[in-house]
Amino acid sequence: MENSGLENFILIAMKPDNMPIGAMLFVVAFFMWIAVRQMVKHDKLINEGKKDKVYDEMIK
Repeated sequence: MENSGLENFILIAMKPDNMPIGAMLFVVAFFMWIAVRQMVKHDKLINEGKKDKVYDEMIK
């Protein structure tokens, strides 16, 4: 019986030499989430006319 595409992907992804790549994907996704969250917060400040508060928010 032949493995399906998903089963084959999981077999390859779970090999020890590929685990750091999988971990890296989660780390990159986490930092992208932080960046987008800050971007939305800064855009909200700019739309409220508090453009000078963006820098203060960045250095907290």
